Amino acid sequence: MTDHQQTARRFSSGPWRRLRSLRVRLIAVFAAVALLAAVSASGIAYWLNRDAVLKRAQNTALNDFRVSLSRNVSDLPLNASCPELATLASNVASSGLNYDVVVVDPAHPECPAASSNPTKFTLADVPAALQTTVAKPREVTESNPYPYHLYWERQNLAGRPFVIGGTKVLPNGPTAYMFKSLENERADLNTLGWSLAIATLLALIGSALLAQAASSTVLRPVKRLGEAAKRLGEGHLDTRLEVEGSDELADLARTFNRAAESLHEQVEGLSAREAQSRRFVADMSHELRTPLTAMTAVTDILEDEAESLDPMIEPAVRLVVSETRRLSDLVENLMEVTRFDAGTAKLVADEVDIADLIMSCIDGRAWYDAVELDAPRGILAVVDPRRLDVVFANLIGNALKHGGSPVRVKVRQSADSVVVEVSDSGPGIPEDVLPHVFDRFYKADRGRARSEGSGLGLSIAMANAQIHGGTITAANGEVGAVFTLTLPLTPPPPPSAGGTELGPVGDAEHKDAT
Repeated sequence: MTDHQQTARRFSSGPWRRLRSLRVRLIAVFAAVALLAAVSASGIAYWLNRDAVLKRAQNTALNDFRVSLSRNVSDLPLNASCPELATLASNVASSGLNYDVVVVDPAHPECPAASSNPTKFTLADVPAALQTTVAKPREVTESNPYPYHLYWERQNLAGRPFVIGGTKVLPNGPTAYMFKSLENERADLNTLGWSLAIATLLALIGSALLAQAASSTVLRPVKRLGEAAKRLGEGHLDTRLEVEGSDELADLARTFNRAAESLHEQVEGLSAREAQSRRFVADMSHELRTPLTAMTAVTDILEDEAESLDPMIEPAVRLVVSETRRLSDLVENLMEVTRFDAGTAKLVADEVDIADLIMSCIDGRAWYDAVELDAPRGILAVVDPRRLDVVFANLIGNALKHGGSPVRVKVRQSADSVVVEVSDSGPGIPEDVLPHVFDRFYKADRGRARSEGSGLGLSIAMANAQIHGGTITAANGEVGAVFTLTLPLTPPPPPSAGGTELGPVGDAEHKDAT
């Protein structure tokens, strides 16, 4: 088995098989659509709220920082000392919005920076890009009256989010930087994220429940239709669906009922014609047996006296004898086929040794010089000896007639069955003939209208094998054709209705297949 076949087998069984269920696929589609919609809506809502929350927090802090700095920087003396810069930083940071301030004055190299909280924030915590941008003046125009602006940047410091703003009030004055923590806003956004995730999960569960309800509504009629189709396929031709509503499923139910009604009528008509045909064949065969009995008795007398007849008449007498026997065998075979078709055939089973049964068949027909038997004794099976003798006679006789000797018969036993292979030394069976070798009245050579076989032998052999619960297959071996009979060691239980025990079929009636 190839890797592709193994993969296909895995996907057609086990948990993958459930994915092929229409109910599961419907729930999966509902869940996927709901998940996509919920995730999209939650994502958009989260980013919009995140942007609004952060902008509101940083704008409030930056505006307060600008106002507080403008108000307190006017009290700063020229050439302010380091303590005075620290006082400015503390005063600017005391507005109540919980941010810290770092003040830098390039005119005091001995005091590079003063901080409202020197243990937490220094000039080293200010991004270099922000320091460069804040210190760079802009051209003063009508639309830009101030050379210095308030710039800001969001950055994580020690794993905590901050908005850092900075501005320079005067060209020769100090530069101030604000550090506003966004920890509270991050906590609020995390809470919002969890809320949206829970809402998404609830939407997913709700969509699955909705899909379950929808699938139950839609698939219940489909399930009833499948069950009805199964019963119809099992032969319950009176199966009908109850039509409810006027939707597409109701139209489907009406169409099924019309199709079932039409099929019922056609099957009844075919069954009636088939019963008439079987009855005609049975009646015809029965009516032919009486004159054939008389003809057989006459031909037996003629055969005994054939040598004393006129040499001109002897060939005609022998031809009449041969054709009368052939006609008698044909009538018996037709009777046998009729019984199989009517289902009245039954087994008279007994436990026998398969090797002994094959040897008895070969000895009774004087085939022991043309057949090589490989059959170990001790292979016991419960079979109908008479019917199995018919099967062996047809298979071996067919191989001798159309394949040529030596014919090899090999018997082997598997776990719960016995296998009998009959092979010949002929040219084999044409590939276009193989599918038809067990068909009734089929002959490989249509031009041989007067062949000795009736074309019923192998079909009767197959029917006898099937009534045992077995089968026969035909194939070409390395040399010649190979017919394989497979029988269970114990036949299946008989049907409830009793059958009629069949009479003998005749010796070896063979089908012209090879």
